[in-house]
Amino acid sequence: MTRVDHRTTENFLAFGQDDKTIIATAMIACDSSTAIAEVAISVRAEAKRRGVAWEMLRHAARYAQACGAKSIESLESRANYEAIELEREQGFTAVPYPEDATLMLIRKDLMRA
Repeated sequence: MTRVDHRTTENFLAFGQDDKTIIATAMIACDSSTAIAEVAISVRAEAKRRGVAWEMLRHAARYAQACGAKSIESLESRANYEAIELEREQGFTAVPYPEDATLMLIRKDLMRA
């Protein structure tokens, strides 16, 4: 998160109502061709279930698409049902990650979005 180059990586922050407290972050990291973007989102516990993750994911996907990414992906623990469901609600598909049975590969085709 400290080596953002604004071409293949970008980090977004969400602030609380006090405009000082960071309540969430979303990071996009693209491959060198910027065709595939990976997204990671973290939300403070007290800010969960307020739509923050939903909006961060939506913003990150739009940003990746505007940068020319053809797809956006995320790796999730199979146990992270809330994140997987949130991503499915936004048109992502979930498939088992071939290299680790405890993970799911979540992917969205941005060419169809």
